[in-house]
Order: sequence, then structure tokens, then C-alpha cells
Amino acid sequence: MSDVNCIKHLRNIKGLSITKIKETLGINWRTAKKYADEDQLPDFKIKHSNGMMYTDKWGEIVSDWLFEDSKLKKKLRRTKKQIFNELLDLGFHGSYRTVCYFIADWENSHNEELDKGHDRLEHPPSDAQVDFGVMEVVKDGEFMNTHVLVMSFPHSNAAFAVPLPSENQECFLQGLKLLFSQSGGVPRRIRIDNLTPAVKKVRTKIEEAQLTDAFIQFQNHYGFEVQVCNPCSGHEKGSVENKVGYIRYNFFTTSPIMNSFEELTETLCIQLQKDRHRLHYDKEVEMLF
Repeated sequence: MSDVNCIKHLRNIKGLSITKIKETLGINWRTAKKYADEDQLPDFKIKHSNGMMYTDKWGEIVSDWLFEDSKLKKKLRRTKKQIFNELLDLGFHGSYRTVCYFIADWENSHNEELDKGHDRLEHPPSDAQVDFGVMEVVKDGEFMNTHVLVMSFPHSNAAFAVPLPSENQECFLQGLKLLFSQSGGVPRRIRIDNLTPAVKKVRTKIEEAQLTDAFIQFQNHYGFEVQVCNPCSGHEKGSVENKVGYIRYNFFTTSPIMNSFEELTETLCIQLQKDRHRLHYDKEVEMLF
């Protein structure tokens, strides 16, 4: 997949001809032509998450507790055992190990070390950040969770969002396509955390993060750059973290009735379109991006 990425780079960024790419890389002309000019969008494979922490309300409850505790001093935060016991009081029937696995996943991508000092990050125009948030809706008379993919532009403070049934790879890539459509274009650079649909191996001290093949194909097709946050570094995408909370507390405080994902997407799109007419909190102009 890295070879395909190289061919796309030489064609789209360097502007080389097919013949020049063939000579530079020592490959067949047809191979160079195929990967340089043809669309390489991935074939989606639907994978459903069946874990009770992700399909039921428990994951949302624990996520809220962990986020609340992240604002406290470490000695005042709930332990994993305390979280498990509190879930049991609410009727939880899963195991302690199930809760521990979920907490580990959450901390790997969401936990913020608030007691550390960090330099303010620079955010050029057209740079975006993307992340998922879980929101509650009402469908067929019952409460259920929906996964909302949020894209924010830190430079302008503008945000776009689309509700999805899951956080698997198919939903993630389809959600990005809808966000590009809503924003009227593709960001130059997108910053993400270690989302499973996009990152197959997190960054270490000696090695960069490795993206999934499907996400690389998607990236090559749309021509944007990707920045993967360091593990346990939520401050590196603080803009979209704040936007997830902003959308939850402004548009999902009262769980909306969802007849379909398409209808909810349109409603949320209109709400955020009106919201973008607010003045920027610092620049005192409308949130143009």
C-alpha cells in the first residue's frame, strides 16, 4: 500500500507523467497508470460490534464518568473497581474484565492529562479535526445511542456532524464523505486520534502510526494529509473534543426523535448551519472557514 501511496504522490503532488513514474520506480507502465489515475476506493466489509459496552447504554455511562473524573485530581477519581460496583447498582450484568477492557480503550484515545502544560497548537485555515461522539436519540419509542462523527475547523471554530449507526470502517469513511459534502470541499489536512477504522498501529517513540489500507486508499482518492495524534494526547485535537460536547449539550440535551439517519442528518445539518452564523469567540466575525 505504501507503493500505491508513492505513485499517487508523484502523480498528484509532483506532477510527474506516467512514463516518468514508470522510469523512477522501475515498474510496468500499466501499473503506474492504474494506481496514478484510477480511483482506488476500498470495498467495504461490514463488521458489527456486539459488545454490550458499545451496543447498550453502559459505554455511554462509563464514558461520561471518565470524562467527569478527568477534571479531578487523580486521587479523587473513581477506580475501575468503583466504576464496576456503581454499574452493578444500575443493573449491569457484565464482568469486571469487560469494564476494564472498555476503560483501557477509552483512555487510549480520549483521556486528557490536564495537569500537564502544553503549548498552544497552530491551526492554519482548512485544517480539520475529526472524532466520534455518542449521543442519545429516541427511535420507535425507545432510547438508543447513535454515533455522531464530528469535523471541526479550529481556525474558524466551524463544525459539521453526521449521525451514524456504528463506528466501524464503513460508517467512518461514509461519514467523512458526507462531511466533505456538507462543508463544500475536502480539508487540506485532517487530524485524528487512534481510531480503529483508520489506524492499525499507534505511534511509538521510534515508529510512526500505521494507517489501515482502506483509509490510505480513501486518503489517496480525496488527496488530504493525515495527522495522527500521539496516544493519550487528547489536547492535540481539543477543538473537535470540545465540539462533540458542544453538539451534545446544545442539540441532544433532549433526546431527538429519529425516524431515520437521513432525516436526523438533515436536521442536524440545518441546526449547525444556523449555528455557524454566530460570531467567532475570539475574532468577532462569523465562522467562515
